[in-house]
Amino acid sequence: MVLGCETLVVFLGGLVLYGLKALPAGIEPWWGIVLGSGFAVLLVVTSAFVRYDWGIALGWFWQLVIVLAGFLEPALAVVGLVFGAMYAYATIKGGALDKANAQRAAGDTNGE
Repeated sequence: MVLGCETLVVFLGGLVLYGLKALPAGIEPWWGIVLGSGFAVLLVVTSAFVRYDWGIALGWFWQLVIVLAGFLEPALAVVGLVFGAMYAYATIKGGALDKANAQRAAGDTNGE
């Protein structure tokens, strides 16, 4: 869910890179839109795989990439840190809830 919500912000971040012409010299500003759109698609695809351990790790990789994009536009580092904190909470709390639900299901026999 966090990665899904982050897609909108990443796409808008690409528009910011375009509008502010924040990409390095020699790179056309419209690449900001391409990067933001492509990265948003990658986040949506990754959100489908967070049920696997490698999907969670891939989500962490994307969080790191967003923080590193702060070298292009510092606001993107803030976005990466905020969404990284939300992603950390979601993965930790989600794992705890999954474990509790599994224990509850193992002990529940539905009166049989």
